[in-house]
Amino acid sequence: MSKRELIDCILEINRSARPEFLAAFKEDDLNEYLEHLMELDLEEIAVCC
Repeated sequence: MSKRELIDCILEINRSARPEFLAAFKEDDLNEYLEHLMELDLEEIAVCC
Protein backbone atom coordinates (compact mmCIF):
# COMPACT_ATOMS: atom_id res chain seq x y z
CA MET A 1 0.00 0.00 0.00
CA SER A 2 1.23 3.48 -0.73
CA LYS A 3 1.68 6.05 2.00
CA ARG A 4 -1.42 7.89 0.76
CA GLU A 5 -3.49 4.70 0.85
CA LEU A 6 -2.29 3.93 4.38
CA ILE A 7 -3.27 7.41 5.53
CA ASP A 8 -6.69 7.10 3.88
CA CYS A 9 -7.32 3.77 5.62
CA ILE A 10 -6.23 5.18 8.97
CA LEU A 11 -8.55 8.15 8.52
CA GLU A 12 -11.50 5.83 7.87
CA ILE A 13 -10.97 4.21 11.28
CA ASN A 14 -9.59 7.14 13.27
CA ARG A 15 -11.59 10.13 12.11
CA SER A 16 -9.90 12.43 14.62
CA ALA A 17 -6.46 11.92 13.04
CA ARG A 18 -5.09 14.72 10.88
CA PRO A 19 -3.62 13.84 7.46
CA GLU A 20 -0.83 16.41 7.95
CA PHE A 21 0.19 14.72 11.20
CA LEU A 22 0.13 11.23 9.69
CA ALA A 23 2.14 12.36 6.66
CA ALA A 24 5.13 13.01 8.95
CA PHE A 25 5.50 9.27 9.64
CA LYS A 26 7.26 6.62 7.57
CA GLU A 27 5.22 4.04 5.67
CA ASP A 28 6.35 1.25 8.01
CA ASP A 29 5.11 3.21 11.03
CA LEU A 30 1.79 3.98 9.35
CA ASN A 31 1.33 0.33 8.42
CA GLU A 32 2.00 -0.74 12.00
CA TYR A 33 -0.47 1.85 13.31
CA LEU A 34 -3.12 0.75 10.80
CA GLU A 35 -2.70 -2.88 11.88
CA HIS A 36 -3.11 -1.78 15.51
CA LEU A 37 -6.28 0.16 14.67
CA MET A 38 -7.73 -2.79 12.79
CA GLU A 39 -7.06 -5.10 15.77
CA LEU A 40 -8.81 -2.66 18.09
CA ASP A 41 -11.72 -2.33 15.67
CA LEU A 42 -12.15 -6.12 15.58
CA GLU A 43 -11.95 -6.34 19.37
CA GLU A 44 -14.67 -3.70 19.68
CA ILE A 45 -16.92 -5.63 17.31
CA ALA A 46 -16.35 -8.84 19.29
CA VAL A 47 -17.22 -7.14 22.58
CA CYS A 48 -20.39 -5.60 21.18
CA CYS A 49 -21.82 -8.89 19.85
